[in-house]
Parts: sequence; C-alpha cells; structure tokens
Amino acid sequence: MTKSRIKKNMEVVGADGVHIGIVDRIIAGRIRLAKADSGEGRHKGHHHHIDLGLVADIEGRTVRLSAVAATAVTFEEEKSGEPT
Repeated sequence: MTKSRIKKNMEVVGADGVHIGIVDRIIAGRIRLAKADSGEGRHKGHHHHIDLGLVADIEGRTVRLSAVAATAVTFEEEKSGEPT
C-alpha cells in the first residue's frame, strides 16, 4: 500500500518533477507537508495537506503525484480539509 511506503522527509514532486514539498507525516489519508514548504503570503508558516489519491508512484525517496506541480498545489488543503 502507498501509505506505508511514504516516510517523513521524502520529497513530494508533481508529475513534471517540480518540487512541491517535504513529507512531515501521513494523517487521515493525506500527506501533511512540512511547514518549511508551506507557500507564501497567508499560506506561509503552517502545514498543507495533499490527498493520498494524488500519489502516482514512489521512486526511492520521492513521492510523485499524478498532476503537474502547478495543478497539484491547487489541490492542497488546510488542516480542516478546506482548499488553500
């Protein structure tokens, strides 16, 4: 199962290989990204979450999503589950 293969500090990239974030942990079927990769403006300084359904593959220490980075970040969620 994908969830068990995703570990803390793995890089998350879009289908195009562009960096999206670093895994902090898995919570409730979502990848919680580290605060250090939290975005800009009002999104800076807190965790964002990506649904495990977007994971296409795990390649070594890299989690590759099924969407390119520019699209994948539009699917990021806040802790509450609301879109960013």
